[in-house]
Amino acid sequence: MQETIVTIEGEKFFINGRPTYEGREFRGKSVEGLLLNSRMIQATFDDENPHTRSRWNYPDTKKWDPDRNTEEFCQNMPAWKEYGLLGFTVNFQGGRPALDFRQSHHPEEPGPNPEVYVNSTFKRDGRVKEPFLKRMAKVLQRADELGMVAIVGYFYFLQDGLLGDEEAVIRATENATNWLLGTGHKNILVEINNECNVAHYDHAILKPPRVHELINLVKRIEKDGRRLPVSTSGTGGWIPPENIASAADFILVHGNRQSPAAHKNMIETICSMRPFKENPRPIVFNEAGTDAECLFACAENFASWGYYDAGENNYQDGFQSPPVNWGINTETKRRFFNGVGQITGLG
Repeated sequence: MQETIVTIEGEKFFINGRPTYEGREFRGKSVEGLLLNSRMIQATFDDENPHTRSRWNYPDTKKWDPDRNTEEFCQNMPAWKEYGLLGFTVNFQGGRPALDFRQSHHPEEPGPNPEVYVNSTFKRDGRVKEPFLKRMAKVLQRADELGMVAIVGYFYFLQDGLLGDEEAVIRATENATNWLLGTGHKNILVEINNECNVAHYDHAILKPPRVHELINLVKRIEKDGRRLPVSTSGTGGWIPPENIASAADFILVHGNRQSPAAHKNMIETICSMRPFKENPRPIVFNEAGTDAECLFACAENFASWGYYDAGENNYQDGFQSPPVNWGINTETKRRFFNGVGQITGLG
């Protein structure tokens, strides 16, 4: 059984002591040390709200099945790896499962909105739910066996309101970090929250002025002298401010609705920042759309790029809207994976 160990040296990712895509060039530029990835955020998705759960029913069984979702995710991971995809992003609170959902809280106070889905590993006080952890454990184990890296997010802006207060957010961060370390897997990178600058976040500690506090909290938690590399992300085109860029172990950004030229400009802006000049680190887009030209632009400018394909809740399109078909089964998906193969020489 393979043990996959991800480490960071300067601007490069290493797996088991060797740089990723070792010796590989694309269009005359080295891609050694990149982490090509895809947003696969619903790997452990479930909906605990009985009023909305049926929205995710599989077309064949007419039922929603979270274990089937995770099992099919794991079954398809080898196909992604064949093209040279090394990373994927998951989240303890998933991502938006359909475009018509509001955030999961009442306007008066944080808490569940009965009209909205409930997909959270965390209870109101920050304790964790075992069924979600069991599904995440399967994902991490399969990734470990395949030599892949999981970017594990903790919080999502449509679900953070399910946590009762800031102490619960801190407790959830501690619990998630200790659980991940306790699995023994060393193929994990942490994303505190998806798009920290989105206005919908309920808790101040998850917003840009203070989210570095949670980054530093994760960095302080160790097991057997080991800790987890950690960062957080913002919306498409958003550049992390100095408090985040200084604290993060790698620079995590999104490229949604950004052209290839805009991706290049984002990379250049990050590289010009004082925290990056003083401590160069990997630049990773882990959500950016479906345009393979953006993938190529990032590869040429030494940044890792992440595919994001929302889909339409039809068990066919995309990698985000349940029920998700995790296969490479559409032209859009094939175009991305073929692009990865062009860069890596695989597939």
